[in-house]
Amino acid sequence: MTYRYITTPIYYVNDRPHMGHAYASVHADIMARYLRAAGHQVMLLTGADEHGEKIAKAAAQAGEAPRAFAERHAQSFEAAWRRLAVEPDHFVRTTAPSHARVVSACLTRLFEAGEIYLADYEGLYSVGQERFVTEKELVDGKLPEDKEPPVVRREPNYFFRMEAHRTWTRQLLLDTPDLIQPAQYRNEILKLLEEPIGDLSISRPVERLEWGIPIPWDTQHVTYVWFDALLSYVSPLGYPDQAAFAHYWPSVRHIVGKDILRTHTLFWLSMTHALGIAPYQRLHVSGHLLGADGRKMSKSLGNGVDPLAAADTYGVDALRYTLVREVSFGFDGIISEAVIEQRLNRDLADDLGNLAARTLSMVVKYRGARVPAPGTCTAPERALIARAGELPDIVLALVDEMKLGRAVEQVMELVKQLNVYVATSAPWTLAKDSGASERLDTVLYTLIEALYHVSNLLSPVLPGKMQELRSLLGVSSEPRWNVPWGDGIKPGTAIQEGILFPKRATGDHV
Repeated sequence: MTYRYITTPIYYVNDRPHMGHAYASVHADIMARYLRAAGHQVMLLTGADEHGEKIAKAAAQAGEAPRAFAERHAQSFEAAWRRLAVEPDHFVRTTAPSHARVVSACLTRLFEAGEIYLADYEGLYSVGQERFVTEKELVDGKLPEDKEPPVVRREPNYFFRMEAHRTWTRQLLLDTPDLIQPAQYRNEILKLLEEPIGDLSISRPVERLEWGIPIPWDTQHVTYVWFDALLSYVSPLGYPDQAAFAHYWPSVRHIVGKDILRTHTLFWLSMTHALGIAPYQRLHVSGHLLGADGRKMSKSLGNGVDPLAAADTYGVDALRYTLVREVSFGFDGIISEAVIEQRLNRDLADDLGNLAARTLSMVVKYRGARVPAPGTCTAPERALIARAGELPDIVLALVDEMKLGRAVEQVMELVKQLNVYVATSAPWTLAKDSGASERLDTVLYTLIEALYHVSNLLSPVLPGKMQELRSLLGVSSEPRWNVPWGDGIKPGTAIQEGILFPKRATGDHV
């Protein structure tokens, strides 16, 4: 048995889920579904990062205790993933006692090994990112992702000797070109590693911040939120000695946004090296989602699209499809209501939906809603059969590289080929010719069987609608992978007509 471990970011739950969260989680879910379909034992992890200064500050503003505030928002993330058909195998919470025990044990090990020391520190501190920053990181006096400029702070902190691991980290990236994808993010980190990166402050004094995991040997300090959160990738696996850790960790792939690239490279790789944990297999880094105005989505600009509202308006599967087709993973791209509507109407309704509706309607009309047995295949059928047989391996290879948009594009090219096949075969003309009955049977069977293959190939992206399609085709609702041609839909199977993707005009609601 082969194991695969996929993680989303452990989301900071100081507000409700936004489209950037949905983008990462939907990509992770789709990758997990494809790998499960291919026969791997997959664990998909997501969760809630519930500690830190931003949570404490947001809770105070809401008039709530930090724990109650974090609980409420963590539940909103769990509900959001259910609504968006994201099905994690584990939802980790950094307030869980089991996680706190792992954090405490790791801190103790590193402290006893001399990797952690106490020192006074004065520097520029970003409340938004909850870390000390350097002058060279600032643009117009603040970090690009922050609303407020950093503040000067001087306080005693415990530090992790991150600088001691810089040479090792740099060599790892040089020796493993595909560790960070796309490559431009690896290059960005390699450039940073050419110069000293300093040590990492990993505690906050309780006189300033009480909301966090206590430092085991000094209760006057709590653990820095990032040191805590990064360990939530290993704590659900029973690190260090449970079987799940041994099975899943060697295959781990982290899916993150580029705004947390440094924490998942400089911080996390140094931490795992110091703890004797093998580095992750791959770090998939996404770009920024932009609003219709071409600027990064943000609450203050009001240019974002609410993922839950979009799911209600356009359908969950249409949103999932748009997220993987419209914005190539690793690059910035626009997601707007107009973009979602266009993908729904053009790709899903006009191409896939129309193919399914026409095919099902013709089988009902010409063959009494029963799948006919095919006759002799000709060159057009053989070409379609060959392409359907090639696609599972092609799709999986692209999924492995987190090129989900291209994987789906390959399947949609088959859909377009099938629409051309309908037009050139002209079943409506064959139906008028009594001598063409066998040929009509072959064409209709080819279309039905091909639709079944498409339903399996697209099921990870469109789980609800492809289950609906298989139901209309009269077969099991569960997807199957790499099914030999002819083993999908048996002649004589009863089918039904249906509309998978009603077109939407602006102002309509699903």
